[in-house]
Amino acid sequence: MNLRSLIFASVLLAATTPVAADSAIEHIVVTATRRAVDSSDVSASVSTADAESVTAAKLATDALRDVAGVHIQQTTPGQGAAVIRGLKGSAVLHLVDGMRLSNAMFRTAPTPWFALVPTTSVERLEVIRGTPASLYGSEAVGGVVQSVSRLPDFESSQFDYAGDVIATFDSAELQKSIRATLDFGTRQLSSSVSAEYLTTGDRRVGGGERIGPSGYTSKGLRAVVRGRPTDERRWFVDLQFLEQPETPRVDELVAGYGQTEPASSEFLFAPNQRLFAHVQHDLIASSGIDWKIDAAWQRIVDDRITRNFNADDRRVENNRSDLYGLTVNASSDWGSLSWIAGVDLYHDEVRSTRNAINVVDGTFSTLAPRFPDGSTILQAGLFGNIVWHLADRHSLSAGLRLSDVRIDLPDGTTIEPSRLSGDLGWIFDVTETLQLVANAGAGFRAPNIADLGTLGDRPGNRFNIPNTSLDAESVTHGDLGLRHRSARWQFEIMLFALRYTDRVVSVSTGVLTPDGRDIVQSVNAASSSIHGIEASLEAELTDRLSMQAVLNYARGEQRIGTVDEAADRVPPLNGNLVLRYNLADRWQFEAWLRAAARQDRLSNRDVGDPRIDPNGTAGWASLGASGSWLSDNGWQVTISADNLTDKQYRTHGSGIDAPGRNLTATIRRRW
Repeated sequence: MNLRSLIFASVLLAATTPVAADSAIEHIVVTATRRAVDSSDVSASVSTADAESVTAAKLATDALRDVAGVHIQQTTPGQGAAVIRGLKGSAVLHLVDGMRLSNAMFRTAPTPWFALVPTTSVERLEVIRGTPASLYGSEAVGGVVQSVSRLPDFESSQFDYAGDVIATFDSAELQKSIRATLDFGTRQLSSSVSAEYLTTGDRRVGGGERIGPSGYTSKGLRAVVRGRPTDERRWFVDLQFLEQPETPRVDELVAGYGQTEPASSEFLFAPNQRLFAHVQHDLIASSGIDWKIDAAWQRIVDDRITRNFNADDRRVENNRSDLYGLTVNASSDWGSLSWIAGVDLYHDEVRSTRNAINVVDGTFSTLAPRFPDGSTILQAGLFGNIVWHLADRHSLSAGLRLSDVRIDLPDGTTIEPSRLSGDLGWIFDVTETLQLVANAGAGFRAPNIADLGTLGDRPGNRFNIPNTSLDAESVTHGDLGLRHRSARWQFEIMLFALRYTDRVVSVSTGVLTPDGRDIVQSVNAASSSIHGIEASLEAELTDRLSMQAVLNYARGEQRIGTVDEAADRVPPLNGNLVLRYNLADRWQFEAWLRAAARQDRLSNRDVGDPRIDPNGTAGWASLGASGSWLSDNGWQVTISADNLTDKQYRTHGSGIDAPGRNLTATIRRRW
């Protein structure tokens, strides 16, 4: 029996297991363990952003910009990508409620699709910084980003309802948005429906210039039904949809560094779209084993309209990924031992077509697609992780995972980069409030369809040709840190280092296309070493005044062939400081400082990337402040001002400057 057959058998076994209820836990995190545990029992480095942070953001990814260990890159305002410990794109696994958002089209470069998670669906965002190799397998190299979805929650058997409406306007991007959520039902059976709509204009950067085209529209819907018919059973069905009908790619439409003219006359993601359906049954067997069964389907549409600068042919692409997932987890606590084991199975199919229309004479032709049409990836995983609480102060965790990956291309090419991966963790309770933690992991990333078969234009005036001979990448990762948590303040400081080998990188073939683009191909030709430090602090200075601070630093080197250089896109020293003051429980005030140092440690690819100043990205600092008023009957009004000095700056690796001075007004009504 192979691994995939074993997984199907495990699913059938789990479906027939009797169940009982689970219990609530405070300070819950789920991403680092695949089960709800207190954050103090997790050795991994974890950052979180709550629902209020997501509500204040345009995109779900925007809410991560102030958390420890995360750098946000934006190629265009409607998109955002997390960079964790210097790694990005398909080296960072993205999840929604434990199910993969990362798909076969995820690029090694920054990817846009986490921005397609509806903000109204998010209860909190969780980030693992490091390599949880036993729990998640391929792509959990630099870390994991997960959206934990909000569920309707009523405590009474009597019918009840609750609502939330938010309207926001701003000046830098001319944002107009409205979000509305209605929850209704009882404790036993409840539902939630929500809708959101956002539109922006061209972004005003520091100094007053509006860069365009950069405006976009986003519209989303979500519906969830949650069942708790008895204390022994609970389940939910969740449907999510978000679409950006036409999002311009700014760095292709505006001349960048080293360019006298833009690369494209037209470049639209039209549309970027995500549909997600998820069913979960969460239960505890009479034997004391907690079972969780998930089944999900996700479709991501990445259609494009492009035309090279002053070219006659407009290319129309249709790219789609259908990702089906099935997971079963079993966990329990046996005295001083806690364990989780499970299986997961994912099947991803890519459909892709591309046509050309001559804008002069209207002639039509069929072109080779961006991705091999009909390509599939089948991923199966069998994993286990155990935590052993030794005496009163020590706990050890260890896990292993066997991953079986099969990639089939339409030309008959089959690749099966199966791997065994694992991780170790240690917590030492120095005192009741101070912990010493350490982690080590050995993971991998299997090549996907974007690596193997992408054909066509790439950023930086490049043209990619396929390579079906790629192998998996490997990573070893370790960190060591101190954590403190008490009633009034908490801090964490982590030192980390990783070694990333057999990396897939885009290498020039030395040949140009007829229109002057550099022909490149992806190969397993690079290795990287990245190390750094992450620190965070939260403190209640008085009963009304609190603060939050984050500091991140990473430094990387890489070798491509025989060339040693700085690693690609590694963020500079950066951080933020936030002060909060509550007055009479009606008024809330905040002031913040965000800053980054200069980054002039660039790879050769960075130097040639029109998004990055070849002399280095300049350092910057941005000040902001806000005030909120809350009424007794659920009204809240917030006025904020960001980048008060109207500083013109660019976050390292981004394709557009950050917004200039920005005034925002938000009106909210909850009942």
